[in-house]
Amino acid sequence: MIDQVRPADLAAWFQAQPDGAVPLVLDVREPWELERASVKADGFELVAIPMNQLPARVAELDPARPVACLCHHGARSQRVAMFLAGNGFERLANIAGGIDAWSGERDPGVPRY
Repeated sequence: MIDQVRPADLAAWFQAQPDGAVPLVLDVREPWELERASVKADGFELVAIPMNQLPARVAELDPARPVACLCHHGARSQRVAMFLAGNGFERLANIAGGIDAWSGERDPGVPRY
């Protein structure tokens, strides 16, 4: 199952994960989007892999870690989470509302686009 987690609730989702593994936010937006707006890693590792590159790069990710997927509004990240679930990842979340919601709920310094 893929949890739907609002940016404001992400820290609680990470804390609820077993074994204390460092959580990962997987940003699946395109490079031009990252230039416009990015989050800062705070209590998690941040990795950016564009959605279309993920099938070739999935081996770079550890399926034992909790992974929260991030995009602009939450649709691409949901598809990526479903792809990861099909590839053995079990502790998954889609960051509902994406970076747009992140700006409104977690860090107003993140530009909206």
